[in-house]
Amino acid sequence: MMTALDKRWYRQADFVAATIGAGWGISAAITVTVALALMTGAGVAPYVLISLLAGAVCAVYVLRMQHRLEGTSLVVSATTVYLLIFMVLTLGAPFTISLAEHTVSQAVAFVVMALFTVWPLSRMLVETPKGWLDRHEFESAIINFMYWFGYLFFIIIVAVPFYVMVMTSLKSQQALLANPLDFSLDLDKGFGLFRSYVELFEQFNFGEYLLTSFSVSVATVIVTLLFSVPGAYAVARLRFRGQAAMSRSILLIYMVPMIVLALPIYIGFSMLGLRNSLFGILLIYPVTTIPVALYMLQGYFRGLPAEVEEAGLMDGLSRLKVILKITLPLSLPAMASVSLYVFMIAWNEFLLAFMLLDDPSKFTLTRGVAMLNSSEIPRQHLMAGAVIATVPIMMIFLGLERFMVKGLTAGSVK
Repeated sequence: MMTALDKRWYRQADFVAATIGAGWGISAAITVTVALALMTGAGVAPYVLISLLAGAVCAVYVLRMQHRLEGTSLVVSATTVYLLIFMVLTLGAPFTISLAEHTVSQAVAFVVMALFTVWPLSRMLVETPKGWLDRHEFESAIINFMYWFGYLFFIIIVAVPFYVMVMTSLKSQQALLANPLDFSLDLDKGFGLFRSYVELFEQFNFGEYLLTSFSVSVATVIVTLLFSVPGAYAVARLRFRGQAAMSRSILLIYMVPMIVLALPIYIGFSMLGLRNSLFGILLIYPVTTIPVALYMLQGYFRGLPAEVEEAGLMDGLSRLKVILKITLPLSLPAMASVSLYVFMIAWNEFLLAFMLLDDPSKFTLTRGVAMLNSSEIPRQHLMAGAVIATVPIMMIFLGLERFMVKGLTAGSVK
């Protein structure tokens, strides 16, 4: 039974629901309003106080009605309450401009804003009872709100810049000069929207840059694995003087910022004639990837049962054959995740490529994108180049993410 000490005013269910609803209401309103502005170019703005009020009222409504209505019925009824509050208090202008402007877009955004406010609130408050909340119930409600708010926050900071980048790449120079903040899409142009991408491949040799980056990244993965696999195995399995110190110092190279090493690398490569060559790039890229590959693989090798390798040695296999026939097949998940991680590092590397490559025929993709950052080249070409550099590695990561996670966690528990 709850004591009088537990009946603190801030643990009253209606107050907790109203506070959560107010916070989520303004978050949803700002998100949808920004999305509407980006997609239509309209000068819209959110009603802050009305969003707070509507969110708070709907949250209390959901809390009190969730035992009478369930699922879709609860969401529909609470959404109706939200729409009525907004329509009355804003006098039919939910985004500070008349519905006569961008009527369809505003109507769709208004409904989306209502659903985006109500449905998450129904999920946040699903385990919150009416009346006074004990400490566990109070903390659960706050954690649910923070969980949803965290998702929303990180989606926004990732999606908005990416959307602006893509939309800018599809605009014409005239449209950008007329209104640089208008990120709407003119579908009447058809395939003309992709003119910037076509020009990048026809006039700026981006096809060669893609091939160069892919080749360099694959070669970096191969070189990294050739050195990191035996190195990680030696640190994890063999016994020698200085083993513990080497194991702990593998990642020390990352304590030195690359910008500090830039000048020595530049001078050394210039003296050796390795500047402006892909061979020089292939010498320096593995230096930045081998330490992290060693660190990741040694943890996995330690998690493999030593008895399996000992059985192979007792059967007459040499240490090298044990590695090739037993250890490596068992380590494929970890090697796959390391390969993907190294590939992404090499694909996205910019500083060394910018410093060492001057010949356009040898540019990597990131170096080619940097070349577009010029007052003589239209801004949409730069954004198109950024999209070309981002989308392939993003698709690879999203497609292979589960294998990467599996490889990173494999071996963590013996």
